[in-house]
Amino acid sequence: MKYLENEKFNLNPQELEKSTHKPRILVLYGSLRDRSYSRLAAEEAKNILEHMGAEVKIYNPEGIPVFDNDKSVEHPKVQELRELSLWSEGQVWSSPELHGNMSGLMKTQIDWIPLTMGAVRPTQGRTLALIQVSGGSQSFNAVNNMRVLGRWMRMITIPNQSSVAKAYQEFNEDGSMKESAFRERIVDVMEELMRFTYLTRDHADFLVDRYSERKQKEAKAYAEMVKGEKKD
Repeated sequence: MKYLENEKFNLNPQELEKSTHKPRILVLYGSLRDRSYSRLAAEEAKNILEHMGAEVKIYNPEGIPVFDNDKSVEHPKVQELRELSLWSEGQVWSSPELHGNMSGLMKTQIDWIPLTMGAVRPTQGRTLALIQVSGGSQSFNAVNNMRVLGRWMRMITIPNQSSVAKAYQEFNEDGSMKESAFRERIVDVMEELMRFTYLTRDHADFLVDRYSERKQKEAKAYAEMVKGEKKD
């Protein structure tokens, strides 16, 4: 491995002062229906997380523009979403399954959160839990596809996940979730999310530090130095 002879790898996290504030969790949902089951599942998750000691914010996606790269980047709903993502240490994504996938609204929200904003990374190193609701039999298409997105955005997507079948049967009139195995699974998922968040939030930068990106930064810094010397 001659090409790595001069490379130093930092593989053990240094002892850090542990954060004492409540874990900060952002919850996104993927439907604007008056009785949106993905929103009700998101609210159930929020209540569970708050009971476990988290600070939780739910983003209301109503009014967010269709993703258009940069034309609408200054839109208040886009700015709000990005600020919340930066604030968060973990996230929950709750989507209905439509045509075998997450909803377009769910994907739009995720598309508006960039991988990087200059030197700032709005998603990398953050924990992620996934929930989907279905009108019919249990399916895992939406959570599986959201898992792909979470991995692509370098989030720590927890192993557990929740899929609520025939969601119209699983909620009370007041929006709370009925006692069931589906509710127990959401508790399981939120418990796991909290554990992973506590374990990783102080090491987020360490966990997403990459050899290839360090090499790119070194090459860029060297090129800029050479360019500066030529000007002199």
